[in-house]
Amino acid sequence: MCSALRNTPKARFFLSVSQRFPAEHPFYPFTFYSQVGWEGTNFQQPPCPKAVLVLPCRFAYKDEYEKFKLYLTIILLIVSFSCRFLLNSRVTDAVFNFLLVWYYCTLTIRESILINNGSKIKGWWVFHHYISTFLSGVMLTWPDGLMYQMFRNQFLSFSMYQSFVQFLQYYYQSGCLYRLRALGERHNMDLTVEGFQSWMWRGLTFLLPFLFFGQFWQLYNAITLFRMIQHPECKEWQVLMCGIPFFILFLGNFFTTLRVVHQKIQNKNQDTKEN
Repeated sequence: MCSALRNTPKARFFLSVSQRFPAEHPFYPFTFYSQVGWEGTNFQQPPCPKAVLVLPCRFAYKDEYEKFKLYLTIILLIVSFSCRFLLNSRVTDAVFNFLLVWYYCTLTIRESILINNGSKIKGWWVFHHYISTFLSGVMLTWPDGLMYQMFRNQFLSFSMYQSFVQFLQYYYQSGCLYRLRALGERHNMDLTVEGFQSWMWRGLTFLLPFLFFGQFWQLYNAITLFRMIQHPECKEWQVLMCGIPFFILFLGNFFTTLRVVHQKIQNKNQDTKEN
């Protein structure tokens, strides 16, 4: 595999970058398999690139990821509010749904890079974004009509609430992570997430009612869509294809959060018994 990659344009590009910057340079973008990086005795052959960011670039990329989530959350909140109360056009709705598709696609790509560079993101919260991408894509293709108008306001209201909760999570999780990193209890590559993890137990339990309410709203959306299938005017396949992802999101979010809470309560009870 390494021999096959040595003479590719990408390998030559990485070699040129590595020669331009020393390995300890803060802008050196990639690490390589070794300092020598050559096989055999032909020292003119470029090394095989390894797509792992060096430490300064990891932190910078993580910070950019967090800023991207914050800025897009605010934008989505404003756009969903505008579509819900100020604008009533399928065109603006399509722009909003396209923005959602782009947002979740970008999150999945960036999260895969961060996971390869040391960030610990639970499996469900990564898979959750793939489902959200699919759901947003289906909403984007849903044609205007009676069924769409019946669900439109409910979906936009849910999107507003979801963006609001995500903003709350970012604001309080970032502060909590900063404190835990200073105490040496969390890794520097840990990220804010859209759910609830074990490290949030101390200080962020007040977010649980907001999370559970949003999760049951996802269930309500799924039930609404499943009921719409029985409507005599329902002919769009998007109704079912939106109901299923909403139901899966509810199950995954609810039981993942419930499992974390259950584990923390059990650990707390065990600590109490030992003391």
